[in-house]
Amino acid sequence: MQKLSELDSLQTSGSKFRVLLGLTGSVAALKAPLLVRQLLEFPEVDVRVVTTDHATHFYDISEVPVRAYTDKDEWEMWTKRCDPVLHIELRRWADLFVIAPLDANTLGKIASGICDNLLTCVVRAWDTNRPLLFCPAMNTAMWNHPITAQQVASLKSFGYIEIPCISKKLVCGDEGKGGMAEVSTIVDTVKQYFQKPAV
Repeated sequence: MQKLSELDSLQTSGSKFRVLLGLTGSVAALKAPLLVRQLLEFPEVDVRVVTTDHATHFYDISEVPVRAYTDKDEWEMWTKRCDPVLHIELRRWADLFVIAPLDANTLGKIASGICDNLLTCVVRAWDTNRPLLFCPAMNTAMWNHPITAQQVASLKSFGYIEIPCISKKLVCGDEGKGGMAEVSTIVDTVKQYFQKPAV
């Protein structure tokens, strides 16, 4: 029964604009509850979360006021042939996918086409006619590594849209570029896709 109710929740969103928020293993994931709450302030928006297991180290899923899907959900939902595949159902459901934060590890996976968890499987199956926004977040030394610019360029070549990281004092104590964009910046960027500017 739970399997069917989960599918129903992905099929009965009416005319709302459906935002899938991806969370990866950066300390910036601690902003997830705030980001979700701010997106839900728009009555025309529906939100679901797909999270890596490492991301949950930095925030409490129970504090996110929407359904959050994990790798465990992917494998429990599929038990036999013809059962729904969660990463495909999420891909069909979402009008927009925003990955905030996108850590260095997942950045490398996506750039290389690796899909070894629920989130990266959604990315690999993503309809590139729909927008995918990504918000890099990592230590300054990791951001400055030459491979990072190559990987970001790869994602942009796929048609994905970068919401650039910012310079700040990071949680680790280092200061410099690599901090995730402000929540307000992310929300304002998402808003461009479901709200037309006033005439």
